Amino acid sequence: DTGPMLAQRSVEILPTDTGGSLFEKLSVLGGELLLETLPRYLNGEIQPQPQPAEGATYAPMLQKGDGRLDFTRPALELERKIRAFSPWPGAFMDWQGAPLKIHRAHVKTGDWKLGKRGIVDGLPAVGTAKDLIVFDELQPPGKGKMPGKAFLAGGRKWE
Repeated sequence: DTGPMLAQRSVEILPTDTGGSLFEKLSVLGGELLLETLPRYLNGEIQPQPQPAEGATYAPMLQKGDGRLDFTRPALELERKIRAFSPWPGAFMDWQGAPLKIHRAHVKTGDWKLGKRGIVDGLPAVGTAKDLIVFDELQPPGKGKMPGKAFLAGGRKWE
């Protein structure tokens, strides 16, 4: 959206925020801002102002396939992607010929071969371009969400 604006607010993005939690925060903030701004606009107290062109970016509509994790990227970028794409379109990787959904993860310093799967602190992990991405919560095909330790305890081949 590049049209003129009447007001703006910002919200802090926490390291635990997901696309879903930000949607909730922004929904509340947007409603409050609308109630505050609309009367002032209708009374002629404020006028639309152009948005600054500097810093503007284009964000295409997300597609389901955009959630595929690319382990040639750094682990920090992947962890942020997992949070941003939760709950939709969701992040996933290929595992045994099907998509394995990743709901929560964290970064662990380490140097494994790119794409190597292993276990770190009892959780499934993968080597990336920089560091390791460790999966805290996953969802195998046809199953519900589960902690990484439960995923491994189910006898699933990971390494």
